Amino acid sequence: MDITPPVAADRQLILGYGDGGFRVSGTRHKGSILVLPRQTLAWSIDDIENLSADDLAPVRDATEPVGVLLLGCGVSGALIKPDVRAKVRDWGVVIEAMDTGAACRTYNVLLTEGRDVAAALIAID
Repeated sequence: MDITPPVAADRQLILGYGDGGFRVSGTRHKGSILVLPRQTLAWSIDDIENLSADDLAPVRDATEPVGVLLLGCGVSGALIKPDVRAKVRDWGVVIEAMDTGAACRTYNVLLTEGRDVAAALIAID
């Protein structure tokens, strides 16, 4: 029985994570990624401590509005620097930090609900 949630064919659904990368809508991505509703991009962040608002600029510049950004911080959640959180809030985006696995699962749920969601995900082994 197929339990894959129904989503439009042009939407990016996270199908797996681990082993240093992700599988999104049938495509394997090595390393960290930024997942927008219709596009997945390579993302250079591998340590949440190095995160700046500029690293999240594709969310700000997305052609479709993003209301919620899930930040997968690796094997465990982390606190986001107040200046980064404030800058992203100025864009009209709520940022939620959690471990990468939880961020992947939450992204899929919100996507299937039709929410304006994106995910910035640090790869884990």
